[in-house]
Amino acid sequence: MSAPLSAHLAQRRPSAIRVAGIRFAARADEVDAINVAIGNVSLPMHPAMIERLRRLGEASSPFAEGVVRYTPTVGIEPTRAAFHRVMQASGLDTEGLHVQVTDGGSQGMELVIVACCGPAGSDARPLMLIDAAYTNYLAFAARLGRRTVSIQRHLQEDGRFTLPPIEEIDSMMAREKPGALVVIPYDNPTGQLYEHETLVALARLCVEHGVWMVSDEAYRELQYVDRATVSIWNVGEDEAPGITGQRISLETASKVFNACGLRMGALVTDNRELHERCVAENTASLCPNHIGQWIYAALGEVPAGELRAWFTRQRSYYRPMMQSLTAELGERLPGVIVSRPDASLYSVIDVRAIAPPDFDAMDFVLWCAEKGRVDIDGRAFTLLTAPMAEFYDLPDGADNPGRTQMRVAYVEPPERMARVPQVFAELFERYRNEA
Repeated sequence: MSAPLSAHLAQRRPSAIRVAGIRFAARADEVDAINVAIGNVSLPMHPAMIERLRRLGEASSPFAEGVVRYTPTVGIEPTRAAFHRVMQASGLDTEGLHVQVTDGGSQGMELVIVACCGPAGSDARPLMLIDAAYTNYLAFAARLGRRTVSIQRHLQEDGRFTLPPIEEIDSMMAREKPGALVVIPYDNPTGQLYEHETLVALARLCVEHGVWMVSDEAYRELQYVDRATVSIWNVGEDEAPGITGQRISLETASKVFNACGLRMGALVTDNRELHERCVAENTASLCPNHIGQWIYAALGEVPAGELRAWFTRQRSYYRPMMQSLTAELGERLPGVIVSRPDASLYSVIDVRAIAPPDFDAMDFVLWCAEKGRVDIDGRAFTLLTAPMAEFYDLPDGADNPGRTQMRVAYVEPPERMARVPQVFAELFERYRNEA
């Protein structure tokens, strides 16, 4: 008799952002998959980081002799200073902010859930999310045995996601008593850019209800409308009295600095006790990636003006690609809804007005991965996207908006992203005709 799996593991399936790639890998025919299911940036890292990477074996590197030791759990000081430098380049005041380096933003997410939300039980304080929410928060909460609650945004026909009235959010906080509220100002998955005033209103609610405010700032500076930097660290005591000591941000090298595989992130807070206890919690994981820390630490030596110029170049790269795809897809598929490309690296495509009544985005995504094929200029293509149902935290039986939605990440080179509207439209038409 074999040993049983845990109930949690027995129910686990691949994440929505990975499932299409896994299914496509099993195909035997020669089809070129344009993979926009996952935010796996295809650009080079910042030049200072590339230079560090190239010199790992040189005398100036701590790895010159081939020795890679553990670092302090909190991270090495140059790396922590680099996170401060990057924040300062965005015009943020880092005085009094404590930095804990983590293995990517993902480890920071887990630490936040452990730190702020109680385990299953009558007095548990859940994690509060704003749907559609980055699906990994739901996955980590399930892994850790923590409950989640969500307030739902709605995708309008003009491509805007709208938050419910602040009174409704206030009522949910009073009813559910969450331990933390997660906000993603440059939003994944929607591409929405939060207004500063919205962060202020949410911060006031967090103070009123004794809730940690967690700002996932993975995409800070990637905005494509004329607006000042939006950050939890720009919300101060004058606007939300009492917010000091209740703020956390999650930082990462993955997106703005094009270093997804480096797995380098940070948990930043203005609460010393939370910082020290999160470091203590993470001593079980020993330390973050030492080589990754050393590479990222190069940014600490880059002048703030050069970092701001880097932010500008990143925005200039993404903006036209995102605006072009949004416009062309609307032309090729009249009636399709595409979320406004105001921030981050994503758009949500919603086919609710043009899909068959029984359409399910997961089925369509898997069909594209396993069978889909579009011939263009003598080459066969298919498209890998992320079905959106898992980005919503809804009770069983509730109508899930993600059933007709897919997330697109702008991570393929521009010439391949330019093919996405045609490939998506033709695949959708063929699937709809076969249904």
